[in-house]
Amino acid sequence: MLKNITIGQHYPIESKIHDLDPRVKISITFIYIISLFLINKFYAYFLVFLFLAIVIGLSKVPFKMIIRGLKPILIIIAITFLINLFMTPGEILYQIGFLDITREGLRQAGFMALRLILLIIGTSMLTLTTSPILLTDGIESLLNPYKKIGLPAHELAMMMTIALRFIPTLMEETEKIMKAQKARGADFESGNIVRRAKSLVPLLVPLFVSAFRRADELAMAMEARCYRGGEHRTRMRKLMMVRADYVAILISVIYVFAIIWIRFYPFGIV
Repeated sequence: MLKNITIGQHYPIESKIHDLDPRVKISITFIYIISLFLINKFYAYFLVFLFLAIVIGLSKVPFKMIIRGLKPILIIIAITFLINLFMTPGEILYQIGFLDITREGLRQAGFMALRLILLIIGTSMLTLTTSPILLTDGIESLLNPYKKIGLPAHELAMMMTIALRFIPTLMEETEKIMKAQKARGADFESGNIVRRAKSLVPLLVPLFVSAFRRADELAMAMEARCYRGGEHRTRMRKLMMVRADYVAILISVIYVFAIIWIRFYPFGIV
C-alpha cells in the first residue's frame, strides 16, 4: 500500500503540462482547491471532471498511477462518508438500529467523498508534473513579494519542497522496516483496527532515527556544496512565461468563473 502514495513523486516525461511554468501550475492548483469548496451542486462536479480530464490527458501521466494514489486514503474517505451519512440531521430515509440515514446526510456524504477524491487527484498532479527543483523555484518566486515584510521566501520554499520530496522516501523506508520486522515474526495484518494501530508503534522509533539520519546527511551534503541560502544565488533555468502559460491561466480563470456562476446562480438542479 505504501508504494501507492503518489504525493511528492515526480513522473518525468515530455508533455504540455510538464512544460508549463511552475508558478502557473501552483496558482492553478490553488484555484482548483478553492473551486472544490465553492461547489454546492452535484452537477457542478461535471466541470471539475472535465477540467481534470483535460489536465490528465495533456500530462500523459498514466491514469492507473493516478488512481493508485487513492488507495492509501480509501479508509479516510470511507470514514468521512460514514460520519457525514449518519451524523447529519434531516429527513430520515432509513434506520439501522440507533443510526439514521437522512437525505441531507446522504447528499453531504457524497459531497465530502467526491471532494476528497478530487482534491487528492488534483494536488498530486502538481508534484507528478513538476520536478522538485522547479517546484522550489516556483514557490520562491511566488513568495518573493513577501520578503518586504521579513518572510524568508527561499528558506520556506526549500523546506516545503524537501518535505514533499521526502514523503515517498519515508514511505519506502517504512516499507523496508515493516518487511524486516515481519521477517522477525511481527504481525501487522491480523486483529482489529486498534490492534493493528498498536502494532505499528514499534515502527516509529527506527523510522524517526532514519529520518533524522537522512536529514543530517542532507545538511552535510548541502554544506559540502557551500550552500548559503537564496542570497546572490543564480539559477540554471530562469523562469519565463510563454504563450502556453497564458492560455492555461485563461482556461483556469474561465473554469473558476463557471464554478462561481453555478454557486451563486444555480440552475435549480441538485
